[in-house]
Amino acid sequence: MIHWDAHACLPQHPLADFAPVRRLHAAGVNYVSLNVGADMNPLSQVMSVIAGYRATIAADPARYALVSSVDDIIQAAADGRMAIGFDLEGALPLLEQPDMVALYAQLGVRQIHFAYNRNNSVADGCHDTPRGLTPLGVRMVEAVNEHGILMDCSHTGRRCSLEIMHVASQPVIFSHANPDTLAPHGRNVTDEQIRACAATGGVVCVSGLSFFLGSARPDAADVARHVAYIADLVGVQHVGIGLDICFQQPGLDDTPPGGFDPAYWWPAHAGYRADAPPTFTPPEVWRELPAALRRAGMRESEAELVLGRNMMRVAQQVWGAPAAAALARAA
Repeated sequence: MIHWDAHACLPQHPLADFAPVRRLHAAGVNYVSLNVGADMNPLSQVMSVIAGYRATIAADPARYALVSSVDDIIQAAADGRMAIGFDLEGALPLLEQPDMVALYAQLGVRQIHFAYNRNNSVADGCHDTPRGLTPLGVRMVEAVNEHGILMDCSHTGRRCSLEIMHVASQPVIFSHANPDTLAPHGRNVTDEQIRACAATGGVVCVSGLSFFLGSARPDAADVARHVAYIADLVGVQHVGIGLDICFQQPGLDDTPPGGFDPAYWWPAHAGYRADAPPTFTPPEVWRELPAALRRAGMRESEAELVLGRNMMRVAQQVWGAPAAAALARAA
């Protein structure tokens, strides 16, 4: 059984301590997607973070494995190592060049979404004016599909996400987003978005962040409640876990250089307050999730789908797409 956490954040710094990754592993997680940058991070910072994270992983091969396939994850789990992939939150680090997608894939990025809360030249953010997917965005979706990267719609505007899912030729995921019906918030997803994601064959991964669960001190029961809602709406095969834990490390400054304005990225009109930050479930909630899902009415086999098998299925298809296409061309 593989437990899959679809999104977590360490400090955006090349010297970030991987102790939180070890906590996740100790709690039973076999694969985690680590964020390596977002729209507010300049390319110099993104590349520095990727280089630093890769160096940390390479320096401890008995503990970590940077993976590119589901088979790699299964092998890492058998070896007692934590499997790791990277994700990118926004299109600005792509520099408006679809060819950048292939480069990030080679560096270990396994999933991408195109807008972090605010609009850019590719896509809409969930806290900005709706416009829809741009022509450049269509080309970016095609590049993501072509190079075997998971197309993620977290943080993306609702109309834009629907257009991405319409254009995509592979399953689409929300790596960390919750049902808006249970916790109304611009970052959460409507039933229409959930159904559209399921129609692609994709997965909506439930976040453990307080704002998006509608709970001041979120726990496994809160996560299970949101999982059960999605499962009842579109089927248990379309829901997973992406706790979105943001691990802070005092003394390590990862503030984006330049004129970084937190109030722009997390605007007051969307409900964010500097004096009331969100809270997160701890990594150890993973130990409690199997029982919480059963209490929510799931059989053990259904809980296994949620905890990892659904994301394994989608990743197997998407990450393997370039190889399958190459074989088809050769034939």
